[in-house]
Amino acid sequence: MKIKKILFILSGIMILLLAVLIFHIITAKPASYDNPNLQVSRIDFESDIDSLQAKQICSDLRTIKGLTSDSIIVKRNVVVYFHNNKVTDSQKVFDELMSRRHYRAKRYILPPGMAAKEVCPVDQSSAGYKLSRKINQFFN
Repeated sequence: MKIKKILFILSGIMILLLAVLIFHIITAKPASYDNPNLQVSRIDFESDIDSLQAKQICSDLRTIKGLTSDSIIVKRNVVVYFHNNKVTDSQKVFDELMSRRHYRAKRYILPPGMAAKEVCPVDQSSAGYKLSRKINQFFN
């Protein structure tokens, strides 16, 4: 008698938890991420950049719309920067930078063989990746 009562209570709790889980899955909204699409671009200068020129280049780049102002890296004769590719592209940034001052530089363009390569470090054919993708799709 007591065992039947305990089993009845446990099955009731399990049914209630299952109903809450199903309700949550049905009513949950998919995650929406409002992250900009960041892209890394590079400009190669003909000569080494000293500290004064680096400050000037950085201040010129910071005034261009679509660039993340905190992610400008200047090393020797190369400037690397991050930009939102929904707002601007590397050609526009380069043209705008060149219109501000006459810099002797050229925009770095990836060779065609490298441009087609995937950059995701995860093996997308692995079972773990496929399983995590299915679980994510199920809950979103």
